Amino acid sequence: FDDDGAGVHDVIGSRCDPYTHSLLTGEDFNQYCHSNLTSDQSRSTRDGLEEMDVHDVLNVFMCTGFTRDTNQYFTKPSPVEVGNYIEFLAETDLLVSASTCPQGDVSLACGGGGEPVVYPLGVEIHKPEEGWLRERGWSPSDVNKYGVNHGL
Repeated sequence: FDDDGAGVHDVIGSRCDPYTHSLLTGEDFNQYCHSNLTSDQSRSTRDGLEEMDVHDVLNVFMCTGFTRDTNQYFTKPSPVEVGNYIEFLAETDLLVSASTCPQGDVSLACGGGGEPVVYPLGVEIHKPEEGWLRERGWSPSDVNKYGVNHGL
């Protein structure tokens, strides 16, 4: 966390969406990560998924926090540099969608006009050879012991 209380890889905020924008401003605006993930042009909807199938997000490399005086959620330009990366290990089959923020590095207010500062995003998918992870000490996570299913 920096002096403002911001950190990267946000899990406290969801993706920006037109519904929240409309509630806050009364305006229609549709240039959000939610729109990227759920529009007719997105891969997820072309694969037969509906808008409600797109779940919570992990805002990778996004710099966010809460103001220290009023505890309001904020974003600011990411300190990430070219060459930085993050690795994930999927323990089950996943369908993953990626969206780069339409506001670029969020140095401009969302929907505030201007041309956003943008950077390329690279994604690599690797499949380790059978046994490679176990040989290095990895084992699968235990199944969560939560006993209620909420209708699932």
